[in-house]
Amino acid sequence: MLLTMRQDFRTPADGSVSAREIYDAAMDQFVWADEHGFQTLVLSEHHGVDDGWCPAPITMAAAVLARTKRARVMVSAAVLPLHDPVRIAEQIAVIDNAFPGRLLVTLGAGYRVEEFAMAGVEHAARSRILEAHVRTLLDALTGEPFTVDGRTVRVTPTPITDPARMLFVGGGVPAAARRAARLRLPMFPMNADPAVPAAYRAEAERIGWSGGFVITPGGPTYVLAADDPDAAWEAVGPYVLDEVQQYTSFQTPGQKSLPSVHAASIEELRNSPQYLVGTPEAVVAGLRALPPTAGAVLNPLAGGTPPALAWPALECFAGQVLPHLA
Repeated sequence: MLLTMRQDFRTPADGSVSAREIYDAAMDQFVWADEHGFQTLVLSEHHGVDDGWCPAPITMAAAVLARTKRARVMVSAAVLPLHDPVRIAEQIAVIDNAFPGRLLVTLGAGYRVEEFAMAGVEHAARSRILEAHVRTLLDALTGEPFTVDGRTVRVTPTPITDPARMLFVGGGVPAAARRAARLRLPMFPMNADPAVPAAYRAEAERIGWSGGFVITPGGPTYVLAADDPDAAWEAVGPYVLDEVQQYTSFQTPGQKSLPSVHAASIEELRNSPQYLVGTPEAVVAGLRALPPTAGAVLNPLAGGTPPALAWPALECFAGQVLPHLA
């Protein structure tokens, strides 16, 4: 089982906690997770959101890597069509030289219309732009001169890590899977639709490539242990519900992302398999029941949950759950 901590650096809608308090707590919690053996620390990207959702995850990844020692930092996902792929290549190369092998980046097409309007990028063309940008990114990371848009480009330094070991292609439909295979990169989809890995394998076979794989997401996307789960839900539930409702509102028609839950109430969240909230004993049992390849995500500041509410749950997890996990 993969233990993951996620931070989006979002402030609460009620204004009870400042952005500075959220940033300080999120960084301290990433350090806590690293010290307690979490394997992955996750960042994501959105732009122009009222609550300040982190718009610069690769920049933040460098800061997190500087504060931690062992865990890998995954950007899931970087919305590549919104950026200059050469500049992204330079950032990735620099970070990998400073922290070899610890940066992972899932490259996504994005979906929020507002973000594409902000960037002056055609929303309808995002899939085509993603594929072209990934090809440019891969050319750039070779360190060799190449031509893009009629100009000669060279990115230095070259990364220490093979890009095929730190870059993934995101998406949640078979077309995205075929794109990932054409790009000869592994895929980290946003859902567990079996049609996605099937399409990836079929496209890889068609082009005669056998070097790829798909990491199928699974497991709870919000884990919290508390001696009194009802009291915990009463305290953090409004923040978590606000987050999931906002995130679900971002989804485009027909899109399905694993963390997205259609919930109108805290009670509906409690009934979702994506939320594992219970006594330490119940959380241990729930995590032990997961398949070995599944992940468990702690998102302690979800929806701008005040740090004063988040830290006791982390201390409970460390003291009463972690010792019982292999």
